[in-house]
Amino acid sequence: MTPPAARASIGVIGGSGLYGMEELSRVEEVRLLTPFGEPSGPYLVGRMAGGADGEGVSVAFLARHGPGHTRMPTDVNYRANLYGFKLLGVERVLSASAVGSLREDIAPLDIVIPDQVVDHTKRRPLTFFGDGIVAHVSMADPFCPDLRAHLLRAAPALSAKVHDGGGYVCIEGPQFSTRAESRIYRSWGMSVIGMTNATEARLAREAELCYATIALVTDYDVWHEEEDPVTVEMVVERLRTNAVAARAMIQRTVAGLTDARPCACGTALANAIITDPAAVRAEARERLRPLTGRYLKESR
Repeated sequence: MTPPAARASIGVIGGSGLYGMEELSRVEEVRLLTPFGEPSGPYLVGRMAGGADGEGVSVAFLARHGPGHTRMPTDVNYRANLYGFKLLGVERVLSASAVGSLREDIAPLDIVIPDQVVDHTKRRPLTFFGDGIVAHVSMADPFCPDLRAHLLRAAPALSAKVHDGGGYVCIEGPQFSTRAESRIYRSWGMSVIGMTNATEARLAREAELCYATIALVTDYDVWHEEEDPVTVEMVVERLRTNAVAARAMIQRTVAGLTDARPCACGTALANAIITDPAAVRAEARERLRPLTGRYLKESR
């Protein structure tokens, strides 16, 4: 598979309400086809302020739900999206997502930088592996601690209140929760609820990408008796405000990143592939070459 000519070191996934990045300059639209199908849409590859040489940082932006928001959470091709970032040379991925709050102290328009996730999805592919090759990566800390720390360093400059840590429960959707479900998630100690990030975190780890999310709080889900039940109209209205804060946080975070990755994300597969290399078929080697090429040396 020939890598695309455009390259980027940082990927940005925009969720509901964040469909572009005005902060990008010299933008090139890149369309990719992966062994897992087509990504959600074109990658917008450009430059963002930062970098030691003053030339800016190379960033690839992707709208998670596609142009015009045409893909519901279950139908997003997460594997193609993350694989595409890998083809572009991306090493870190920043995600922005709309969430509901499951805690009284986390209010609408706040921002949460989660550190844990509970995956309650049911119908989506969760791995690049299978079909002749097996790997088991660690998900003990699903969000990159180093990338989380960079996001939190950008927090003091924002007008929004930013919460350090919290559990993100990922549901299938597309419907919002029932009151009974919402109360159960609160009893689990979860902080926010969304429909996308668990899947991205799993696949990012398998692709050895640093991954962290900016969880943009739009509502109190349906557990809060003094608040109206969540609606799309409510979410969209509050996302307009949240999107401004998210873009500012992303820009400040990107400007503060260095080339070094002190975390373990970049070697997540080093001891994870359990299949005997001699048993891996040529087709599987080629399909996963961008992910596993340095671990599965060609047999002679």
